[in-house]
Amino acid sequence: MAVADVSSVAVPVQELQKVASARFRRPDLNLIDDTQERREKYLNLCVPLHKAALKGDWKAAKHILDEEDNKKLARAALTKGWATVLHVAAGANHVHFVEELVNIMDPDDLELQDINGNTAFTLAAATGNMQIVEILKRKNKSLPLIRGGSEVSITPLHMAAMQGQSEMASYLYDETTNQIFERGDWIILLFLCVYNGIYDLALKVLGEDEELAFERDSATNETVLHILARKTLSSTCQSRRYRKRLMKSCLKQTQQLQLVKSLWNILLKRGDSVIMDTIRVPSQVTFNAVEIGNFEFLAELISTYPDLIWEVDEKNRSIIHVAVLRRYADIFNLIHDIGPIKDFIMTFEDDEHNDNLLHMAARLAPSDRLNIVSGAAFQMTHELLWFEEVKKIMLPSLIEARNAEGLTPQQLFTRDHKELLSNAESWTKKTAESCMVVSTLITTGVFTAAFSIPGGINDSSGNPNYLQKPSFLTFAIADATAMISSSTSILIFLSILISRYAEEDFHKSLPLKLISGLVALFISIISMMVAFSSAFFIMYYHGSKWVPNFISALAFIPIPLFAFLLFPLWSDIVYSTYFCRNLFRPSKHMLY
Repeated sequence: MAVADVSSVAVPVQELQKVASARFRRPDLNLIDDTQERREKYLNLCVPLHKAALKGDWKAAKHILDEEDNKKLARAALTKGWATVLHVAAGANHVHFVEELVNIMDPDDLELQDINGNTAFTLAAATGNMQIVEILKRKNKSLPLIRGGSEVSITPLHMAAMQGQSEMASYLYDETTNQIFERGDWIILLFLCVYNGIYDLALKVLGEDEELAFERDSATNETVLHILARKTLSSTCQSRRYRKRLMKSCLKQTQQLQLVKSLWNILLKRGDSVIMDTIRVPSQVTFNAVEIGNFEFLAELISTYPDLIWEVDEKNRSIIHVAVLRRYADIFNLIHDIGPIKDFIMTFEDDEHNDNLLHMAARLAPSDRLNIVSGAAFQMTHELLWFEEVKKIMLPSLIEARNAEGLTPQQLFTRDHKELLSNAESWTKKTAESCMVVSTLITTGVFTAAFSIPGGINDSSGNPNYLQKPSFLTFAIADATAMISSSTSILIFLSILISRYAEEDFHKSLPLKLISGLVALFISIISMMVAFSSAFFIMYYHGSKWVPNFISALAFIPIPLFAFLLFPLWSDIVYSTYFCRNLFRPSKHMLY
């Protein structure tokens, strides 16, 4: 990935040039002056050279450099942002171009900086190109120590960390930090590493000075712990799709959790007042975590400092209340690990609506959490599941409690889910109608086939001619199975169409009927294709044998196709109805 052209600056170039001239080792700026003579030279030399560097066309660039004093042109700024040909080629990741160019340059020429103070080495570090960095460093060993930056003085190490180049940052760490680092540099590096997910290096930095755990970002006033609270550990580690990516992701997550542990252990060595002052300003760390469902972070903190479970936000809500509002089951399940405290936490009411915990389960989930389940019907099922699970742990006196609007939790649920219930009803009816049409067609076909005996009937005995053949027995069984299963699916989908579509119907009844109807429909399709193949085999087996075999094989193609197309719908129903229930039944204690 190439670095953006540094010439695209937002402030007037002339002003930047005045400031940069005093601070940086600048290239030759003569060719970018606006005089007529130099303008013509710029268009004839700088523009083609810039284009060649961007493309990595060393042959074209060498031709231009050979015509002029190559040392002079190699030191010249090609853009208003002071980018030299080396800046352009290094930023564009052209290794061969850079290698050839460096061979004709003096070591000092590699220290030329653009208008932002970046050397070509810094741009190569930002793109993570180890080959170019090695080439430049062999020519001039002081390059890792040259600072740049238009506003803040930073090193190539900082630039690599800023761009999330973990390998490059680790490579530059030892060479840079041992020589020119001051405390401000350590603080910037730690925050850059955490912001960009370079947790192994962040652990090294924290190991240099534990006091960095209390430092704050000058822009946001946040500590590193605040940032980590908003960086949830993804589920990539549970995927098996790509082994290399899997191992890398799992390692990164382990390092992230280790960094959280290290920071928290440093804080625990201090008094309660220091801990609370650190995690409550500018925002509460625990609520930053619960807002995005960062369960591992919360579990780590609460397991070693149980009093955090009593923390409330500005609306008097605990992390359990916010977890219910945001529909994070793993965080909600922490309530089972805190013992009798849960009975007190359940009595908390928010200051805005006087909602208790069940009222919060009754409110419609935020759209980003509602959409983790696809389809209005499954969303309704999921919302009902949440309401019922929270209801199970509530004190009887709180189940019928009224909030500031005068609504019980059940009344609030009905009001807030009215539109979702209507959409769920509409979707369920349309699905049932479509499936019923297919079932009816199958029933009609297999019913007719039952009286159209393949191979005909023996006139003398009145029995089918191929009654004793295994293929005929297969046909009879498959046709009867298709008839029974398609008729069953018709009845199931009919019962769905005439349902009341009350809220509680979406909890278990309707999803179970949909699953049963789809399974019956799938069985009827398989049976129908088996019956068709058997009938075709009986009728045409006496000719070319490959024909019935080939047709029978083709007849089974719709089965996997139907399964593939139907599977997402079926899996959504099963997940939202049954597997989601397991979210509220943790197999082990999660805190202790």
